[in-house]
Amino acid sequence: MSTSSSEFSDGSTAAPAGLAEYSRFFQRLHRRYAQDLALLPAGAPHKGTMAQAFAALQARGCDTAIALRVLRQLVMERLIRLDCDAQAPLADITRAVTELAEFALDQSCLQARRELDNRHGAPLGPDGQPVPLWVIGMGKLGARELNVSSDIDLIYVYAQDGETAGNAEGRGRISNHEYFAHAVKIIYSLVGDTTEHGFVFRVDLALRPHGNSGPAAVSLAALEDYLQVQGREWERFAWLKSRVVAPNSCIGSAEVLALRSVVLPFVFRRYLDYSVFDALRTLHRQIREHASRRSAGHPERANDVKLSRGGIREIEFTVQLLQVVRGGQFPELRRRPTLDALQRLAQAGLMPQGTADALARAYVFLRRVEHRIQYLDDQQTHVLPTRGDDLAWIARTMGHGDCCGFLHELDAHRELVAQEFDTLLGGNGKKECNGGGCGGPRAVAAPPPELEGLLEQLPAGFRERVAEWRTHPRVTALRDEARARLFRLVQRTAQWLGEGRVTGEAAVRLVNWLEPLLRRESYLALLLERPSVHEQLLHLLGAARWPARYLVQHPGVIDELVGDTLLAERFVVADFERELALRLASLQSTGEDDDETLLNLLRRAQHAETFRTLARDVEHRITVEQVADDLSALADSVLRISAQWCWSRLKNRHRETPQFAIIGYGKLGGKELGYGSDLDIVFVFDDDDERAPEIYAAFVRKLINWLTVKTGEGDLYEIDTALRPNGNSGLLVTSFNAYAAYQQQRGSNTAWTWEHQAMTRARFVLGSAALQARFDAVREAVVTSPRDPVALKAEIVTMRERVRSAHRTRDGQFDVKHSPGGMVDAEFAVQYLVLAHSARHPELVGNVGNIALLQRAEQVGLLPAGVGHAAADAYRELRRVQHRARLDEVPTEVTPPALQAEQSAVLALWHAVFGEAPILPAV
Repeated sequence: MSTSSSEFSDGSTAAPAGLAEYSRFFQRLHRRYAQDLALLPAGAPHKGTMAQAFAALQARGCDTAIALRVLRQLVMERLIRLDCDAQAPLADITRAVTELAEFALDQSCLQARRELDNRHGAPLGPDGQPVPLWVIGMGKLGARELNVSSDIDLIYVYAQDGETAGNAEGRGRISNHEYFAHAVKIIYSLVGDTTEHGFVFRVDLALRPHGNSGPAAVSLAALEDYLQVQGREWERFAWLKSRVVAPNSCIGSAEVLALRSVVLPFVFRRYLDYSVFDALRTLHRQIREHASRRSAGHPERANDVKLSRGGIREIEFTVQLLQVVRGGQFPELRRRPTLDALQRLAQAGLMPQGTADALARAYVFLRRVEHRIQYLDDQQTHVLPTRGDDLAWIARTMGHGDCCGFLHELDAHRELVAQEFDTLLGGNGKKECNGGGCGGPRAVAAPPPELEGLLEQLPAGFRERVAEWRTHPRVTALRDEARARLFRLVQRTAQWLGEGRVTGEAAVRLVNWLEPLLRRESYLALLLERPSVHEQLLHLLGAARWPARYLVQHPGVIDELVGDTLLAERFVVADFERELALRLASLQSTGEDDDETLLNLLRRAQHAETFRTLARDVEHRITVEQVADDLSALADSVLRISAQWCWSRLKNRHRETPQFAIIGYGKLGGKELGYGSDLDIVFVFDDDDERAPEIYAAFVRKLINWLTVKTGEGDLYEIDTALRPNGNSGLLVTSFNAYAAYQQQRGSNTAWTWEHQAMTRARFVLGSAALQARFDAVREAVVTSPRDPVALKAEIVTMRERVRSAHRTRDGQFDVKHSPGGMVDAEFAVQYLVLAHSARHPELVGNVGNIALLQRAEQVGLLPAGVGHAAADAYRELRRVQHRARLDEVPTEVTPPALQAEQSAVLALWHAVFGEAPILPAV
C-alpha cells in the first residue's frame, strides 16, 4: 500500500541547533520528516540500520518505491548532521551513500524479479540453468566513493541469451533480452523516478556499450565482443572502477569471475601502455572545454571543485592514468578507491610518498567541500556558492573562522593538484623537456616527414640502417599514428646524435631494439611521452653489448627508467618480497593466480630488478662487489618466493611448511653472482615422514621447472645440481643426514677433496633456523677437519692444472681468470688456506669472500706481510676487468704489460702458499 505525503510529519518538531541547521536541505528534511528520523538507528548509517528503517517504513504501509525514497531522506539528514556538526571522516559519508545505493538496487532487483517471474517465468540459459542479471556500478559507485548528490552510473549485464520458462500457466515466454530490458525499467522506476518524496538516486546508463543508442541490458557475450572490437581508450578508465553491486546474492559468485575475465584484459594490458596518454588528454580537454562553455557569461561557474583546474577530476585522472598504464604488470595497483590507489602508487615507487600524501589531503578536502556545496540545496552541483553567507557557512564547517582562510587553503590544494596533473600529462606545469621536445601533446609542431624525407635528415651510419625500413614489413604495416611516433623518435635521436649527446652505435642499436617491438605501439608512446627515458635508453644501449642484448630480450624493463630514484637506490629484499606478496594477493582476489601468471610475474619482477642493478652498474653508481651482492640477494629472494609458491601449490604436500633447505655453492654461495650466472644448488630435506623422499623429489622437480622453464617473459635462472652427493648420478634431493654423512667422510660413500673445496664457498640460502644451524655445524666440521697439508697441496695443485688445461690461453695473452696469476689461482690458494689452516685459525671458517679471506690469512701470519692485501687488491681489479669485458661481450684476455702488477701479486700469493710458481703455458 502506498503512503501519501500527509502521513509523514508536518515539521512540528524543531531541528536541533548546530551548523547543520543552516543547510536549506536539512531544514526541508526536518519540516517534512522530523517524526520519522528516529526510524534510522543512531550512528553512521550502514546497510544493517538502513534495512531496519526500510522494514519499519514498509510496516507503516509504504511500498518499495516510497520506502526507499524516505530512507534516502533519513540517511541524508543523518549525514549532514554527522559531517557538519561532528566532523565525521569522509569515508563514513561516502560509505553510507554507497551502501544506500547498493541496498536500494538490491531491493529493486528483488522486486523486479518477483514481478517479471510471475508474468514470464525465470530467464533460462541453453541448458535450462537460471540466468542472473548483474548490476555493474561504475565510477564512484564502483569505488565506494559516492558523494551525497551523486548520480549512479550503471551497466546491466546478464549471463546468457535464452528464453524465460513461462508463467504458471506456461504462457508469457519472452527472450532473456526482453526480460532484462523490462527489469531495467522497473529498477529505474524504483530508484530513479522523481515522485513527491524525490528520488533515491539519479541513474545514468550512458556508459553502457554503444552509449545511449545501445540496449539497456547486454549479454556477457555481447559485452565481450564490444570491448574487444569497439571499446575505446576512455572506456578503459570507466571500467577501471567497475564492480557488481547488485543483486546481493550474486556478488562474489563464481559466475562473476566470467565477467571479471572479460573486463580485466580490456582495462589492463599485458605490456606498458603509454598510448592512453593521448586518450586521457583528449577526454580531459573535452571536460575542460565543456566547463568553459558552461561558465561563459557565468563567471561564478568557474569555481568548480570537481571539473575546474586542480579539481577532484584531475586527482582521479592522475591516479587512473598511472593505474591503467601499469596495472597490467602490477596487479597490486588495481584498487578502485582513489585514496587506496594513491598509497599503492607510492608503495610501487610510481609517485613520491610526499606527493601521494599531498594529493590525498587535497582529495579529502575537495570532497568535503563538494559535500557541503550539495548539502545547501540537495543539488547536483560542484560550484562554490556566490552568496557570502553560504560561503561563510562552508568555511565554518571546514574548520575556518572566515572565508579568506578557507579560500586560501582551497587554492593551495588546487594549485598542487593542477601542477601534478600537468606534469604527468606534460601540460603547462613542470615539463620534462630534453632537446627533442617535451612529453606534452604534439611537442613537435610540424608533422614528421615521410621516410625519404626523414632519411635526408640523418647522418650517414644511422641513415643506412633506417633506410632498411623502406621494405621492412613491420614498418610498412604500421598505422599512420604509430608510424608518425616512430619517425619522431628517429628525428629526436638524430638531433641528439648531432649534438653529441648519444653515440652512433647507440642510435643503430635503438633501431635494432625497436624493430621487433613495432607491434607493441605502447613502447613508441612511452619513449615519445618520456624524452628522459628515450635518452637513458640510448645511453644504456650504447654502453655495452650485454645491456643491449638484455634489453632486446626483455624490452618491458625500460619501464624502470621512468622513475627518478632508479640510480640512487639499491636492491632491498624486504621491498621486493612485499611487492610480490601484494601482487599475488591481488591476483588471488580476482582468480588470476594460475601457474602461468605467477611464472610470468616472477620473471618480470626478477628481470626488472636485474635491469635496475645493470643501469646502476653501467652508470658507475655501484661497484662490482655491490653488483654481485645485489644479484646474489635477488637470487636468494627469488628462490625463497618460488619455493613458497611452489610448495603451496604442490598437490601431495603433507605439511604446511616444508622441512627443506637450499644450499648454494659457487658464485651463489660466495655471493659473487654476475649477470646471467647459473645457480649451483644442493637440495636437502629433514623430514621423518615415510612419504618425504617422494614428496620432496616432486617438489624439487616443480621448483626447478618454475625457475628454468621459458615462458613468454623468458626464464629466471639455469640450475646446476652437479655438486650434490654423488654428482649427477646422485639423488636430486637428499636427506640432510645423508648429506652430512657424505660430507663428513662417514661410511663408504664420501666426498672428494674438490667437493670440500666447493664447501668452502657453500652457504645456507633458505630453510628453517634449526636446519641452518645444523648445516653451519657440518660445514665448519668439514672445513676444519684434520688434513695432511702436503697431500692436500698436491691434490689442489693437480686440480688447478686440470682446470688450466681445459681453458687454454692464446700465446702472448693474459686471461684474467685462467692464466697463471689469474683469478682461479687466487681462488685455489684461498681454498687451500681455509682447508689446511681453519682448524687453528677460526678467522678463516666464515664464508666471507676471497678478498676478506686473503686479508685475514695475512693478519694471522699465514702469508708474508703485504702479500695477502696485494693479492686481495689484485683479485678485486681482475674481477672488475672481467666484469667490464663480459658486459661488452669481449674476450677476458689482455695484452701484457696490461695488468702485470695484478698478475705478479697473484703469482706471489701462489708461491707463498704452494712454494712453487704455477706452470706457465708452453710457448
